Amino acid sequence: MADRGHGIRPVRSVRYRLLAIALLPMLVILPLLLGVTVYRWNEKFDAALISKVNGDLTIAHQYLAHILDNTGEHITALGGSVRFRDVVGDKSRLTALLDEARSRLDLDFLYLIDPEGRLVTSVTAQTASVLRTDWPVIRDALSGKPSTGIAIFDNADLEKLSPGLAARARLPLVPTPNAMPTERLEETRGMVVQSASPVTLAEGRRAVLVGGMLLNQNLNFIDTINDLVYREASLPEGSQGTATLFLDDVRISTNVRLFEGRRALGTRVSAAVRSAVLGEGRIWLDSAFVVNDWYISAYEPITDSRGKRVGMLYVGFLETPFTAAKRQTLLTIVLAFLAITAASVPIFLRWARGIFEPLERVDATIAKVESGNLGARTGAVDSRDEIGRVAVHLDDLLDQLERSDRQLRRWNEELNARVDERTRELKLANRQLEATTKQLIMSEKLAAIGEITAGVAHEINNPIAVMQGNLEVIRSVVGEQAEQAKVEFQLLDDQIQRISLIVTKLLQFAKPEEFAGFVDRHAPDMVIADCLPLVQHLLAKAAIEVRLENTAERLVLMNRTELQQVVVNLVVNAIHAMPDGGRLGIETRDSTRGGRPGVEIVVSDSGVGMDPEVAARVFDPFFTTKRQEGTGLGLSISQTLVTRQGGTISLASRPGEGATFIVWLPEAE
Repeated sequence: MADRGHGIRPVRSVRYRLLAIALLPMLVILPLLLGVTVYRWNEKFDAALISKVNGDLTIAHQYLAHILDNTGEHITALGGSVRFRDVVGDKSRLTALLDEARSRLDLDFLYLIDPEGRLVTSVTAQTASVLRTDWPVIRDALSGKPSTGIAIFDNADLEKLSPGLAARARLPLVPTPNAMPTERLEETRGMVVQSASPVTLAEGRRAVLVGGMLLNQNLNFIDTINDLVYREASLPEGSQGTATLFLDDVRISTNVRLFEGRRALGTRVSAAVRSAVLGEGRIWLDSAFVVNDWYISAYEPITDSRGKRVGMLYVGFLETPFTAAKRQTLLTIVLAFLAITAASVPIFLRWARGIFEPLERVDATIAKVESGNLGARTGAVDSRDEIGRVAVHLDDLLDQLERSDRQLRRWNEELNARVDERTRELKLANRQLEATTKQLIMSEKLAAIGEITAGVAHEINNPIAVMQGNLEVIRSVVGEQAEQAKVEFQLLDDQIQRISLIVTKLLQFAKPEEFAGFVDRHAPDMVIADCLPLVQHLLAKAAIEVRLENTAERLVLMNRTELQQVVVNLVVNAIHAMPDGGRLGIETRDSTRGGRPGVEIVVSDSGVGMDPEVAARVFDPFFTTKRQEGTGLGLSISQTLVTRQGGTISLASRPGEGATFIVWLPEAE
């Protein structure tokens, strides 16, 4: 009875496993795969929608930029035209010309003022006699440079231009769900495309030609954007494309509808979008609540001519049709899965039951062998498939089991010993091979670089010599007349000398042992002082603070140009690591290493730092993190120059904590 119970338990386990094998793919794995697939599909679907609305925003942005560029070009062209110069002394003809230009260019205002802001003429009779000149674009024009930008006019400023513009800018604020609370009742400011160009009046007097358009309730402007972005059939049936121009968070020009026939002018953007776009200056690419429904939306901030965020440009399309399409697709997948499961599970169960009986006999035989009865056999089974053949072979194998067991154990022990020995040998050989491979690759790289560089330098030297010789021939042929082209001959001499210097640098890199140049004793702080003017423009551009600390009293023995090259390379790398500004530290100090006196030059930055993988490769030739901007040779050459003088160069860096390069050079004896 004990043997019988011992054999039944594994059979039950096999039966359950077979059922699991039959049902697991259909009831567990396939649903998981479908779930993952649907999840990924949903992400890709949403990403495609975001990508589309981002492209739509790009088109709208380009159209707004086109309006700005066209307005500026037309105003500049008008001010510099022959017609303008012909009528500049006749006010009536000048006014007629400006009125014709305003109508042709679809501008809302066009006027001419002197540098004090006094009105010379305007296309609108109601324009005030004195106008503001503190707008950035007008200041640029007064300094002689045409300029165009977005400006926000108070209602009083619009009133000075034209009462009609002031009236058009007024919009009552409409209570809007999800908007930020406000106590304002109306928006009276105007968003204006403003362009100004310097012109010259009679008797050489300077003046400024100013023109532009009011974007508040400029429906032609916003409908053109909508037509460009959402052409017919660009969206599925049921969806709707919209575009809006915001002043602050108020819709001043839009084709979003409050209800049929009325645009949502005066409604406001949701608080979440306002905080992200106007507050943080980010581009919003996500679903957003727009007036009364959810839209796949794209918002970008609009900055005025003073660089201040004053509004937003929006495009988007109705989200509901896409949500319904996703829901319908998901329901179709679920129903198809249920139908396939109902049809296939009974078939899988029938096949599994055909395996149970022969496996029970095989399991019983194995249980007897495990209990010590090596004479147990399965015998013939009814099954004619692989399981039946397994039962026959099992009996044959059991006959060999006892005999082979002892032999296998002996072989196993011998094999384990040999494997352990071979494993140790392979590990040692692998480490040696890796080290040799690294050295070989580095040697091949440097050898190829040196051969190519030396060849290029040699080929350049020949035409340089020909150019120098022929230049001397030209001087001797023209004789005293050469003095008339003295500047040009000097320029040719300088450029040939520059090419020769470059060739010399190439040869120094290709064969540094032959072209090391003049070696002398130098104080490191004096060399650093000569290096800083070379990179001053980069320091000023990146707003980097430089801290110098020179305590070294020892001198170093090295070519001055090569030492400058090393220092400049390290400083430039530090500047590139701090694109948004930071702190650059340069320190010299006496240092003794291995009982040998020397000097350390420490260049540190507060930049982005480096990962250990990047830090381990920075001295490799052609390795660079600057993509198209770098060659990957600066630090490699610096290491070569320092090593040649018996020194070392090392790096300490962590991501986000900056980097510190330490150059150690022995003291000059």
